Amino acid sequence: MAVEEKVEFEGEITEALPNLMFRVKLDNGHEVLGHLAGKMRRYRIRVLPGDRVRVELSPYDLERGRITYRMK
Repeated sequence: MAVEEKVEFEGEITEALPNLMFRVKLDNGHEVLGHLAGKMRRYRIRVLPGDRVRVELSPYDLERGRITYRMK
């Protein structure tokens, strides 16, 4: 099976939802649903509304993504 390329965007957390899900407004104006990546959960990196984050999206589903990095 071929490895699919992920598309990365930057955005801002607008809302915290249950089960470590967040609503993220991307810099291009789109709003997506994102969940925390495993390493962020493992090292207990806190993400709050207003934080700038990097979101990784699959080319097959551009409505849901994985939050991989919180900007300093």
